Amino acid sequence: MSKEMVSALNTLEEEKGIKKEVVIEALEAALVSAYKRNYDQAQNVEVDFDEKKGDIHVYAVKEVVEDVEDSQQQVSLTDALAINKDYELEDHIKFEVTPKNFGRIAAQTAKQVILQRVREAEREIVYNKYSEYENEIVTGEVARRDNRFVYVDLNGVEAVMSKADQIPTERYEPHDHIKVYVTKVENSGKGAQVFVSRSTPDLLKRLFEQEVPEIFDGTVEIVSVAREAGDRAKVAVRSNDPDIDAVGTCVGPRGQRVQTIVNELNGENMDIVEWEDDAAKYISNALNPAEVVDVLFDEENERACMVIVPDYQLSLAIGKRGQNARLAAKLTGYKIDIKSETDASDLVEEPDEEDTTDSESDAE
Repeated sequence: MSKEMVSALNTLEEEKGIKKEVVIEALEAALVSAYKRNYDQAQNVEVDFDEKKGDIHVYAVKEVVEDVEDSQQQVSLTDALAINKDYELEDHIKFEVTPKNFGRIAAQTAKQVILQRVREAEREIVYNKYSEYENEIVTGEVARRDNRFVYVDLNGVEAVMSKADQIPTERYEPHDHIKVYVTKVENSGKGAQVFVSRSTPDLLKRLFEQEVPEIFDGTVEIVSVAREAGDRAKVAVRSNDPDIDAVGTCVGPRGQRVQTIVNELNGENMDIVEWEDDAAKYISNALNPAEVVDVLFDEENERACMVIVPDYQLSLAIGKRGQNARLAAKLTGYKIDIKSETDASDLVEEPDEEDTTDSESDAE
């Protein structure tokens, strides 16, 4: 058993990167518990493992006292001096108490400790590797799916994608290669768990960073993203260089850059709008492709406004199932109430006859 133990420890260190010292420390602690459990001993014991020979020794540690009250915990000064004349009161002496059949228990315990350490090390390796990829895009292969998750193989590590993180219009089949955004990496008792998403707006940001060098280097900045995954998204951008057109840069020559992203998201429509310091202009841009006549802000709520559009543009401004208005509101952070020019003019209050009569009476 001794040679096998030493060989196993060396293999662990070489192949798994698990330090022998770490395993030995855990093994010694486990053997102490095993000794107390199997031999019904509660005294203070220690286990020493010889990492060169693989030998295991169990020691009872006793304190040197004047008068012995507990022979399992204490040894008299007289007996201690008989062992070594240098011993003094309150010193601790180790007495070997290794049972003859302790090797079998030690082997079983060692196996359990090593397996546990291997599992922990593998979890740690996965966690350390993918925690670096948190909030980044990785490419994976669909492994399988069930009623709750799509399981994505990330180079040997299985990540999970919940229904909320899936694009509703996509169907994921085994062996499909997809780009996913790593939203979270957890290191729990069940092991390292990687969570990925295809529906998060952050995926869109990272895709633009990959396709648009000016975004990656900070020349063009993504200010806000509003997305209904699989259907449509709006992206607000601004340029930190007055000579560079933010929207045109993101669209790319003949629309190539944005088309690459649309293809990756299986046809998700993309509106790229220019961010403006002027809130009214920004809101008008966000409602693209509709034309905006005016933006009137609510005096009682600074984050609410009424947007007036030409009558023939009303349905376009609102969008199918209200999507254009909804995405514009998410993008800008404003509550947007869209009115046609006709409806807006009807809201202008005119004094009625009673008000006119009262005014004339007051004048008299």
